[in-house]
Amino acid sequence: MLVSAAATAATGATAAPPVKAPAPLFVLNSLDDTVSVIDVTTWKETRRIATGKEPHHLYLTPDEKSVIVANALSDSLTFIDPRTAEVQRTVRGVIDPYHLRFSPDMKWFVTAASRLNHIDIFRWDGSNMTLAKRIATGKTPSHLWIDSKSSTVYSTMQDSDELIALYLQSQTIKWRVKTGPMPADLMGTADDKRILVALTGGDAVEVYDVSGPTVTRSKVIKTGLGAHAFRALGDGRHVLVSNRVANTVSKIDLQTLDVVGRLDVPGGPDCMDVTRDGKYLYVSSRWARKLSVVDLASGKLVRQVKVGKSPHGVWTLDHAPR
Repeated sequence: MLVSAAATAATGATAAPPVKAPAPLFVLNSLDDTVSVIDVTTWKETRRIATGKEPHHLYLTPDEKSVIVANALSDSLTFIDPRTAEVQRTVRGVIDPYHLRFSPDMKWFVTAASRLNHIDIFRWDGSNMTLAKRIATGKTPSHLWIDSKSSTVYSTMQDSDELIALYLQSQTIKWRVKTGPMPADLMGTADDKRILVALTGGDAVEVYDVSGPTVTRSKVIKTGLGAHAFRALGDGRHVLVSNRVANTVSKIDLQTLDVVGRLDVPGGPDCMDVTRDGKYLYVSSRWARKLSVVDLASGKLVRQVKVGKSPHGVWTLDHAPR
């Protein structure tokens, strides 16, 4: 299956270089079927982009020319220019794309169908995607992670409390292990030896050693009720995890695997992004219909911007390294 894809005044003087405007900030409003576009200089919502039904997550294409919004209930992807916020195209026929991710080698595009219990692996040619295989996974594949070698896809299974791994090349299931309650987001360490799993049905992050022939749970990091989504801080050492029920964000040291800081963020903190300069954290406050902005130096909430219903994914091109 193939899924398609200012003039300078003539004054005689040398024109000054154009002032680069900051990239817009995007917030997905899952129950409004829209994307809020926010100007980070005025902190105003400049527009709302209509998408398909239930946009939950988004991801940048490898060429950085498009940010893809996955519309789970519309079986579609909306491609948006990350610099101008203009809709470029809509790709249909991608079944129930809840979560999405490109492989580091840029050859594969993977989606998790949480409602329909499968994972789709597509070949990516730089513009279009071709379905390689649809893999039945069991109950509710939630979030995805792909290792640095582009060899293994990891997925949490939210309703069967499992972590599974799939071979990317052969598109087959490698193994599955039981986790704590309602695993959601996950992330791998830079050396590919460990996978961190956030337990939305619990109050912790579980750490799994995946470096050997047997997968083992090596540590449980207590963070807060409703541990849900990760975002790398950008310093190569720390990662943040949102605790949706506790209304906090925990800072985890990836070398010691301990919590070394906490931020208070109201309204059910969910997805996050960190500014390129490392100064601010953007958080979708899921239950408050707001974007929350936290000053990372002081740890203080500095502003909130009203958005749509059930804000979920949040993203900007001007982000810190992942």
